[in-house]
Parts: sequence; C-alpha cells; structure tokens
Amino acid sequence: MANFKYKVKPEEVKDLIPSGRYCYASDKITVDGELVGYMHRETPEEAEDSGWRFYSGTEDEEYVENPYHFMMFDLNYIANCDPAIIPYLKSKTGLELERVEGTDEFRPVQD
Repeated sequence: MANFKYKVKPEEVKDLIPSGRYCYASDKITVDGELVGYMHRETPEEAEDSGWRFYSGTEDEEYVENPYHFMMFDLNYIANCDPAIIPYLKSKTGLELERVEGTDEFRPVQD
C-alpha cells in the first residue's frame, strides 16, 4: 500500500465548514499541495455527495484519465487545503469556476 503524505494531516484539520458531505479532489491538491485552480459542481451521486469536484488546473488529460489520481474527501478537508473555496461552496449545481491567477477569487469559466 502506498504511503501518501497529505497536505493537511488529520490532526491539523479544523472545522471550517459543516462536514459530512464528500467531494472528489485531485492528488495535485491533496498530496502535492497545489491550490484549487478549477472547481465544478455536478449533480450529486447520492445524499452524502456535495457534487463538488476540485482540480489544481495543472492536470493534463492523461493525469485526469487515471482514477488513482483522485480520491473522495470530506468537503471540510478540501476547505482546509484551500480556504479560498469556502465562499463558493453554496453555489448551484452546474457551476464551473476558475481561480483568478494570483488571488483567492474565482470567476465563472468562460467558454
């Protein structure tokens, strides 16, 4: 079994938002320590699913196609990795956001 070193250790996690709902996040965020660069909210798969999916924005197609690069996390854990996401977490399903470079702000993705 791999020995991952996560960005935020379990004993360091603070209650930043109500927990109990999960999301999916790239290892680029949770292991490599990159900030969230892109996030979108899908229709939840089940009641415990927040629908949120988080990427650093540096993942290429090959990386994204490998399911071992993504894991399910409590949404509060990802908020601990990058608190800049917190103001956006109540956004509607279908929303796609990208980080404004060099800031803690996100904007809707323009096609």
